[in-house]
Amino acid sequence: MTRWAAGLEYLGTAYSGWQAQTDRPSVQAQVEAALSAVADHPVRTQAAGRTDAGVHAAGQVVHFDSAAPRSAYAWVLGANSRLPRDIGLRWIREVPARFDARRSAVARRYRYLIHNHRSRSALAMNRAAWITHELDAGAMHRAAQVLIGEHDFSAFRAAECQSSTPMREVQEVSVKRHGEYVVLDIRANAFLHHMVRNIAGALIAVGQGRQREAWIAELLAARDRTRAAATAPACGLYFLGPVYPAAFGLPPPVESWLP
Repeated sequence: MTRWAAGLEYLGTAYSGWQAQTDRPSVQAQVEAALSAVADHPVRTQAAGRTDAGVHAAGQVVHFDSAAPRSAYAWVLGANSRLPRDIGLRWIREVPARFDARRSAVARRYRYLIHNHRSRSALAMNRAAWITHELDAGAMHRAAQVLIGEHDFSAFRAAECQSSTPMREVQEVSVKRHGEYVVLDIRANAFLHHMVRNIAGALIAVGQGRQREAWIAELLAARDRTRAAATAPACGLYFLGPVYPAAFGLPPPVESWLP
């Protein structure tokens, strides 16, 4: 039995999220069906992160076990020939049995993409949140810096979040403008359910001038989700990927990507 790690990218628009469900289309079900066909036996995957409905991934990582005598090239070629066009297997590596796509990750990175223009973009539809009011990316960036460090992120946690603790450590966060786009990048040891989208919603309120920069610090201290902004749309969120110890020899998360 060999353990494999695989890197995936997908557009989440047509799916109910990563996790397989009995009555809705999921990315996991598509990936497992393709890998099972290549292996000629049922394959079950464990993902680094469970993305929600409509959320995309540029660097999702999964692991699975198989005794099938297949090369890495055969896995990639065979799986991609069976996957829909909005899901792609980018790489695969043999890894030690101790590797776990979720538990071995030391950090995870997300990007939230905002198309900030008065006119809608056909190319950005379902691939970026559309905000017509001009955003002050500098104010958003300054406000976001208070999130760095280990904090109780209850103010940015979905009501249905099942985590046993609201404590998370944000390691990096930045907001930058790239022409018509405003890009939020964030790295943390782990994330709560809807945490990035809730942070994005609050920062958008700051960028629009509806809230002061200090409001983000006030929300964090209050630990009350009902005082925060609305959750930002799923279409703007991208899972850039997990970060693993170098000893596993896996490709790093995507550094720069725009639709």
